[in-house]
Amino acid sequence: MKRTSLAPRRWWYIIPIVFITYSLAYLDRANYGFAAASGMAEDLHITPMLSSLLGALFFLGYFFFQVPGAIYAEKRSVKKLIFVCLILWGGLATLTGMVSNVYMLIGIRFLLGVVEAAVMPAMLVYLCHWFTRAERSRANTFLMLGNPVTILWMSVVSGYLIKHFDWRWMFIIEGLPAVIWAFCWWRLVDDRPAQVSWLSEQEKNDLQQALAAEQQGIKPVKNYREAFRSPQVIILSLQYFCWSIGVYGFVLWLPSILKQAANVDIVEAGWLASVPYLAAVIAMVGVSWASDRMQRRKRFVWPPLLVAALAFYGSYALGTEHFWLSYALLVVAGACMYAPYGPFFAIVPEILPANVAGGAMALINSMGALGSFGGSWLVGYLNGATGSPAASYLFMCGALVCAVALTAALNNSTTSGRAKTPCLRPATPFRNPT
Repeated sequence: MKRTSLAPRRWWYIIPIVFITYSLAYLDRANYGFAAASGMAEDLHITPMLSSLLGALFFLGYFFFQVPGAIYAEKRSVKKLIFVCLILWGGLATLTGMVSNVYMLIGIRFLLGVVEAAVMPAMLVYLCHWFTRAERSRANTFLMLGNPVTILWMSVVSGYLIKHFDWRWMFIIEGLPAVIWAFCWWRLVDDRPAQVSWLSEQEKNDLQQALAAEQQGIKPVKNYREAFRSPQVIILSLQYFCWSIGVYGFVLWLPSILKQAANVDIVEAGWLASVPYLAAVIAMVGVSWASDRMQRRKRFVWPPLLVAALAFYGSYALGTEHFWLSYALLVVAGACMYAPYGPFFAIVPEILPANVAGGAMALINSMGALGSFGGSWLVGYLNGATGSPAASYLFMCGALVCAVALTAALNNSTTSGRAKTPCLRPATPFRNPT
């Protein structure tokens, strides 16, 4: 039988939308680090210890509302959920630039985490409705590229906004696009392939058959409680907790670390901080492509994390006396921490059926949020208490080594094996659909 492509228009239509949406979410959580390094602490009388807690407080709100958001997305509507979240988080991000005291900032940072909590799991659920197993690592990666790509340009733009205006205007200007984009999202997005007009009936049927065929080979799980008690879900949750300690300790405090270590202004620190994310984009695309081609998820998760751990240890060993060598290792660490996202989040839909996969991904991501809270708080605390990033490097190195060990503990049978899509082949991302 002649093999035909599965609805190649999906890549051109859906991926840019989810990329922009997640980019805006990430913009409003990562720019705090620039404000903290550029006058906000002095204006609001924030101590170094309180600053580290404020940076982490976002993730506490993020932790509590992951699973409810994913369940709503799976059972009701991703479209409605993200629309409301966009308006709320854009409004809260803009209000951050108008706070007059630290208590208002505490409330806004926590609420910002609450309203953004549903975004990641809802988007992963959405992609599961549109892309097959053989495509999912790449689809996930294009979503999560919103993370490093956003920080890449935000690191430069935020530096200029702060220099030419101040930290307040940075928050206001960078918060408004989410509110505007909410109405674009509502106009452009539908929850399921059957609801769209830009696919033919044959393309809709072929895609639905391919997605349904994949579910036949997965052991049924009757409810979320059973899924959450799965040993594999527990291991993945613990792994992502440890991994996120390294990622968000790095993301939130890199501008401050570079500004202090290199003795540069915030614009130069922004340019330096952008380089690891450029390397991360390249690493994520390469790793996701290889993971989908080989259908081996585990082997594309732990090796990059091990390299990142070694890079952090190298930065610790070099110390501040060898700034440029230490900085080069930080670039390696940043790239390698981001590289495995696509294959990692492709694991859960391959071991759990669609009725519970979204909730399980939310549970794993919520544990990542808890790790992010711990990482961003403790890295900020260690930097302030010791006056150097050395202890932070060791802390992030240790967390990543734990993540590597937990990945190695995963059952190989659940992280390997080729996708079975009868008589159809997935479309190549961004290949000309004509």
